Amino acid sequence: MGDAPEIMTTVNNYIAGQIVPPSSNQYLDILNPSTSTTIGKVALSTSSDVDAAVSAAHAAFDQWSSMTVKSRAAIMLKFHALVRSNAKELARLIVLENGKNMNEALADVAKGNETVEYACSLPQLMQGKIDRVSSEVTCRDRRDPLGVVVSIVPFNFPFMVPFWTLPIALVTGNTIVLKPSEKVPLTMYKVIELFEQAGFPKGVVNMINGTKEAVTSLIDHPLVTAVTFVGSSPVAKIVSDKCHSLNKRCTALGGAKNHLIALPDCDVEGTSSDVVVSYAGCAGQRCMAASVLLIVGDKEGVQQKALLQSVVEKACAIQPGTDPGKLGPVIDEQSMRKILGYIEQSEKEGATLLLDGRSWITRMEKTKGNWIGPTIILHENKTDKAMNEEVFGPVLSVYNVSTWQEAIAIENANPFGNAAAIYTTNGGHADWFMKRVRASVSLVACVFYSYNVARGCLFYFTLTPRIQILTFNARCVDAGCKRWNTRTTRTI
Repeated sequence: MGDAPEIMTTVNNYIAGQIVPPSSNQYLDILNPSTSTTIGKVALSTSSDVDAAVSAAHAAFDQWSSMTVKSRAAIMLKFHALVRSNAKELARLIVLENGKNMNEALADVAKGNETVEYACSLPQLMQGKIDRVSSEVTCRDRRDPLGVVVSIVPFNFPFMVPFWTLPIALVTGNTIVLKPSEKVPLTMYKVIELFEQAGFPKGVVNMINGTKEAVTSLIDHPLVTAVTFVGSSPVAKIVSDKCHSLNKRCTALGGAKNHLIALPDCDVEGTSSDVVVSYAGCAGQRCMAASVLLIVGDKEGVQQKALLQSVVEKACAIQPGTDPGKLGPVIDEQSMRKILGYIEQSEKEGATLLLDGRSWITRMEKTKGNWIGPTIILHENKTDKAMNEEVFGPVLSVYNVSTWQEAIAIENANPFGNAAAIYTTNGGHADWFMKRVRASVSLVACVFYSYNVARGCLFYFTLTPRIQILTFNARCVDAGCKRWNTRTTRTI
């Protein structure tokens, strides 16, 4: 395939170690979100293409799964080194097709490669055990791979999200069919080269491109034993329900709505910096992005007003672009229209725009990309649409609450259960919230002057029923996938 060129690449399927065009001979344009120019074409696969990929993965399974886990991890270790040496090229592709700034793209690659590192340690972590339960009875537990695993991934992290599944599934002995987002296939097309260079046997890793027909065919295929999916909540539920009806294992991750709660004693400088980085980073297109800032106390109070002013000032200083520290575009025109719709709806509902990112549309008009700047909306009504639904853009909703109980009630009432953060300088206050917040990942940012730490972070991870993984009582994908990719066999 060679290095991805700056202008045009044709992304075909990868089946049984070969680059294969789609049987339909149809392609979809790949657009650069910064300029809306066409930078390549991606295959639109049919059910026959899917059958070929799944069949190749199934054929490779016996030989691959019969290898020792140590041998499979050794190949993955070579792949890890290749990712590190090709990190800049992978990041360049992420910037080109996704619009992240360069530092964000490099972080995307680094975080994905961390899971590769974890997978390389599986020879020690997935060992079975033998128990002599009585004088004549011995129990033996072992981890067995499932078979063909399908990974269907979104556009927002072209490298990291696929690697929530791929390295662990592969080292545990499964074979893979990857379906990247048709909006950002260039990164994983390059990754396929690295898999080849690392020495993965033909058929162990396959890639199918396309849209709805490809996804449906992958889920329905009788040789597929497990599916991982990341995307919107409505589609995640459809995928989960379909997989369960077919008795397939499934991890389906949907949308998010993350609340930040700032108490009156929070550190203004540190809190405002964290809030802006969280809600505007990666153009707000990430499931862990801040979405709602709940400011506790008198809205006319000095501390509360100082925090809000600091957030607005820091967000206002952000510049458009894909250089480090700048804010890139959103992925496409459809996403941009959706974000603009939430801003316009908020105005109709009586909210005040403290910072209006729509000014970037005119500012960046010559680039013809999907540019929308950081936006901050001060709401008067907690039932406003932007307060309750996933915007998936650089938009922060701010709402003043009088009491701790009111803040907790708003956070816990939202059906999305991804994450919440508490900003305070008092450990007792933090503990009170941690016992009551129902988000599955809860974070505390405290200042402990008694320990001479200007700013420290405590991370509390809670696994709760109110989640968006539709098949596990946990939001953290690692918590599910570390054991999910194998079946436990007990021999007596």
